[in-house]
Amino acid sequence: MTAHLHRIAPSLLSADFSRLGEEVRALEAAGADLLHFDVMDNHYVPNLTIGPMVCEAIRPHARIPIDVHLMVEPVDALVPLFAKAGANIITFHPEACKHLDRTLALIRDHGCQAGLVFNPATPLEWMAHVMDRLDVVLLMSVNPGFGGQSFIEATLSKLRAARHHIDAHVGKGGKPIRLEVDGGVKADNIARISRAGADTFVAGSAVFSAPDPDGGYRGVISRLREHAVGGAA
Repeated sequence: MTAHLHRIAPSLLSADFSRLGEEVRALEAAGADLLHFDVMDNHYVPNLTIGPMVCEAIRPHARIPIDVHLMVEPVDALVPLFAKAGANIITFHPEACKHLDRTLALIRDHGCQAGLVFNPATPLEWMAHVMDRLDVVLLMSVNPGFGGQSFIEATLSKLRAARHHIDAHVGKGGKPIRLEVDGGVKADNIARISRAGADTFVAGSAVFSAPDPDGGYRGVISRLREHAVGGAA
């Protein structure tokens, strides 16, 4: 895992799928900390994206962790498939599984870090009794299903609440938990998002719509990280 305190996780949903291997290598060379992999099933969310075969195909091109976000229902059948395909982190929505503790245990039993994803209107209470099983808490700052949406400002107060719960957990001897945010993250708002408590930032269009003149992404990833660090200072 990277040593960066503030991690930038480009969302491959916005990448050029005709040259996905090249995109992955370019993101890693540019300093990306994670590759965010959005899995949508046209059931839990109104869109259909990519599955374990694509994850397996990009794994040889990436030395950084693959952060798989399952927007699917049901969840459990896909966990072993993505773990085998090379996922390092698997997150899912609590509403989409039948037995929350069991699904978290399943992810960890397959050697991956585990996390919960909270939609804008999903209460944080879901994580109250499973904090010891969590490596990541991911807050959606848009309604899931499509890239390119605008950041929902109410997410800032929810981030502050999630940060309070995580810090209290760590203060009682619990292990650290990453606080990730996904949706509408850009250079002009990432400082406020960081100040609210996030430490991991999924960015899709903010990265892929502003490549460097040479076609790389080092400049935009560096700017995002710089603003994130400045916001937390």
